[in-house]
Amino acid sequence: MKKILIILLLVISLCGCAKNETKQHPSEELKTIMREKEHIILDVRTKEEYEENHIIKSKNIPYDQIDENLNLDKNIIIFVYCRSGSRSKIAKDKLEEMGYTVYDLGGLSNIDLPKEGDKK
Repeated sequence: MKKILIILLLVISLCGCAKNETKQHPSEELKTIMREKEHIILDVRTKEEYEENHIIKSKNIPYDQIDENLNLDKNIIIFVYCRSGSRSKIAKDKLEEMGYTVYDLGGLSNIDLPKEGDKK
């Protein structure tokens, strides 16, 4: 089941790199996780990018500042995103190596979740 979810997330991430601006709805499984399990959404872009717009209730930790000093509960599920999906992939890999359970949401403009500072 985890392999299927990983493949699904990779497909969503790759779609985030495409030119079309189709919003990607989190899968029903991810929506269930977001509703029922303790989680955190990490925006791994720069502070300046985060201040322009971000997913509501997300926290900003730039991907290049993620290291073994990160003090997050390893029982909490982490969702990561960035602008295009490249930095979130790097962050996901780093966090998984550190023992976290991580899902990559891909690029911000393709994620259909409420945002602060969104210029529609």
